[in-house]
Amino acid sequence: MNPVPAPEPSSPDVARRRFLKAGVALGAALAAGATRSAAGQPASDDPSRVVGGPMRPYGDRSRFEEAVRQKGPPSMPDEWGGNFTPLDETLGIITPSALHFEVCRGGVPEIDPQKHRLLIHGMVDRPLTLTIDEIKRLPSTSRIFFIECAGNTRSEWRAPLAPNVQFTHGLTSCSEWTGVALSLLLREAGAHKGATWIVAEGADATGNERSIPMAKAMDDVLVAYGQNGEAPRPGNGYPLRLLVPGWEGNVNVKWLRRIQVVDRPYMTRMESPDHTSLMPDGKARQFMFVMEAKSVITSPSGGHRVPGPGFCEIRGLAWSGRGLVRRVEVSVDGGKTWRDAKLQAPVLRFGHARFRLDWRWDGRPAVLQSRCTDETGYVQPTLAELTKVRGLNSIYHNNAIQGWKVAADGSVHNVHT
Repeated sequence: MNPVPAPEPSSPDVARRRFLKAGVALGAALAAGATRSAAGQPASDDPSRVVGGPMRPYGDRSRFEEAVRQKGPPSMPDEWGGNFTPLDETLGIITPSALHFEVCRGGVPEIDPQKHRLLIHGMVDRPLTLTIDEIKRLPSTSRIFFIECAGNTRSEWRAPLAPNVQFTHGLTSCSEWTGVALSLLLREAGAHKGATWIVAEGADATGNERSIPMAKAMDDVLVAYGQNGEAPRPGNGYPLRLLVPGWEGNVNVKWLRRIQVVDRPYMTRMESPDHTSLMPDGKARQFMFVMEAKSVITSPSGGHRVPGPGFCEIRGLAWSGRGLVRRVEVSVDGGKTWRDAKLQAPVLRFGHARFRLDWRWDGRPAVLQSRCTDETGYVQPTLAELTKVRGLNSIYHNNAIQGWKVAADGSVHNVHT
């Protein structure tokens, strides 16, 4: 008779060996799973029967999610131009930080936050030089704001050029921003009563400088060190960005390093030869800060295909630099008739607002449009109404109604009506 094997003695060393053996086996299984995933192997038909991949210190999105920003114009170097948000692939009102649009004119600087400083000087009693850690010690606030480049939709003044909503409207995004009220810093510095403007400067290679009225600076402007629960991405201003709610994107100075308190606008390069709008009489309109009420249908939109007649939910985004979006209307017949869309909560001042409308497509060609009305009563204009006042030589601040034509085969194209 074979003797019954004696049980393995229980001791801390034995328990440790068992744990290590189990850990090695599990680690090998996880590594194998990671290798299979990295090699692009098909996912298991029953994931509950396969050991999953390893947890990571910083989360990755699923390999099956492929939404990305796209660069434009493609002819320019990578250090210049815009990275456009895929608005038709985002959900809700918060844009993921990795998909938030970027505009650069000299590349994305690499900044060590331990070496970065914010200088506040000029017409003040107590000039300040603040580290990032010192700023973070001050009373903070978090708010949801959209940012829109003044050149958003610039391609659409004369003809319907961009193929999809990413390139017609993708230079706007919406994040939760965290930081310190600029008014607190200006009061701490002791801004003089005669000071009526500030000049904000970034640390990038272009030396972006913008003049901002003191009334706005003391109202709702943030010096932000957070975006969507973490530090801003480098392309969006790490480690400090000025957030100027409702005003054109270039005023929201990235890589903020200096604020000078002054008694007049300084007519910087970004506000004298650039960021002006040439009017029909040959004069240029300057300091067009506010981004007027605007909306766009993101689905179905250019490049999409409606699968066939029947139910289709029309979805889109609306926003206004003057505050709340009060109403969004949708037309499916090129603006002949309009229906009120449903605004999805929450609807926030200076935030993107989601809207949707139930639609049953009958299979015949249709032109989809949306128009926004904000809390001041301002109504988003047609392109004809806008160009009647502004002419055709403008580049910036095109907030005209956008049209998408659904053809009989379900394909969707950019049109002007």
